[in-house]
Amino acid sequence: MSETTTDEQQHPIAIYFWVWGLLFVLSGLSYMVDYMQLQGYLRWSLILFFMFMKAGFIIAVFMHMCYERLAMTCAILIPTGCLLIFIGLMALESGYTSDTRNVYLDGAPGIMLTDSPH
Repeated sequence: MSETTTDEQQHPIAIYFWVWGLLFVLSGLSYMVDYMQLQGYLRWSLILFFMFMKAGFIIAVFMHMCYERLAMTCAILIPTGCLLIFIGLMALESGYTSDTRNVYLDGAPGIMLTDSPH
């Protein structure tokens, strides 16, 4: 019986080689974005896409998250999701900060508009 439990616990090594190769391909595509000198939103969206794909494969396969129970998966994914929501909220709030600086500063950084001359 102990032989069947050890066989069930082993993961196929071929999947590790496939993911390893896929990580090399995704890294190559990420470097091609720089080599092709893409600019603007296309550049950053492709870089972030490849980054999230690589991180997802690493978490799922090499950190064994695809083999874990739901409780362990939620313990990792829920806090990460909350952090992403908070980052998004801070990005939305940054517009308010920028607008406030434009109102109270005279276009130059660190120079504040006042009524009385110094």
